[in-house]
Amino acid sequence: MMLADQGARVIRIDRPSKRTTPNTGKDSGMAAFTARNSDVLSRGRESIALDLKQPEAREVALRLIERADVLIEGFRPGVMESLGLGPDVCLQRRPQLVYGRVTGWGQTGPLAQAAGHDINYIALTGALHSTARRGQPPTPTPGLIGDFGGGGMLLAFGVLAAVLQARQSGQGQVVDASICDGSALLAALVHGWRSSGLWNAEAGTNNGDGGAHFYDAYVCADGKYISIGAMEPQFYALLREKCGLTDPVFDAQWDSAHWPALKERTAEAIRQKTRQQWCELLEGSDVCFAPVLSLDEAPQHPHNRARHTFVQVNGITQPAPAPRFSGTPAAPCQPVRAAAADTRALLAEAGYDAEAIEQLLTGTAQQAEL
Repeated sequence: MMLADQGARVIRIDRPSKRTTPNTGKDSGMAAFTARNSDVLSRGRESIALDLKQPEAREVALRLIERADVLIEGFRPGVMESLGLGPDVCLQRRPQLVYGRVTGWGQTGPLAQAAGHDINYIALTGALHSTARRGQPPTPTPGLIGDFGGGGMLLAFGVLAAVLQARQSGQGQVVDASICDGSALLAALVHGWRSSGLWNAEAGTNNGDGGAHFYDAYVCADGKYISIGAMEPQFYALLREKCGLTDPVFDAQWDSAHWPALKERTAEAIRQKTRQQWCELLEGSDVCFAPVLSLDEAPQHPHNRARHTFVQVNGITQPAPAPRFSGTPAAPCQPVRAAAADTRALLAEAGYDAEAIEQLLTGTAQQAEL
């Protein structure tokens, strides 16, 4: 999605089915398209339906690969090789190809062939441990640390680095992006703090995981929440001034022995006003403050509206492309295309004539029926 947002032409190979196979004009299934249309991650992609278990479809894929800078796949290790589309085959057809592989555990290691999800990958690397409140179990995050931060973004970074190298050397390579590796990398700062004695082994007792009174989310009088991040002394002093935390006991900001008691005192002060009242008092100041907004509220916030952080396409609110480029800004987000929508056009582009296209589509439709 991010590569497509910034102008890359992205072609997705979808599995053929009764709903996705382009045939003689029969209804491809509105329910299927509606589900696909809501998949924001699919924006910016063309789609071709191929049954890669069939030799003819594999040849189509290889023709597309011959003209590509990058191939990205997310199967378990060995699956692409079993389909006849492993790195050796593809790089022989396209020596400059960057072959991007993203998996949970990586291409090698004792767990490489095991199933898993984001929660498992970030658990193994210690990242999940840091999401726990003191004395409470860790809180799963919806794919943010592992799948997207440690997986998708890591792969995008690796792919772009490899493309630069391929353009200099004329030689492609394989990029092995493991979500485990990526989530471990995202915790580099915490590892540094831990090694210097600035981070405790017990989750929820540290300055950045909710242990400190000056860095946490607090409930307001109306049941809504605000976030405070007043770490630096000048920001902490301003927090105390605006929130009325004048008791000298607050002077020892970094004495963690006092943090539990100071959190209770801070929480009691925050409960005296509504979220909106705190916004009027603190927002835009150097307290390091922001209201905790829901997914529905966030697009309406004045800052997000001013920066056009969110866009709406076909009635679906979604994040706008990022980061922003001064010379080559991203094009407006386009609606998600239906699976297999571009099959005929892509087959023609790959060099198949009308008769060959009809033969391929007939064979695909028959396989889908089976």
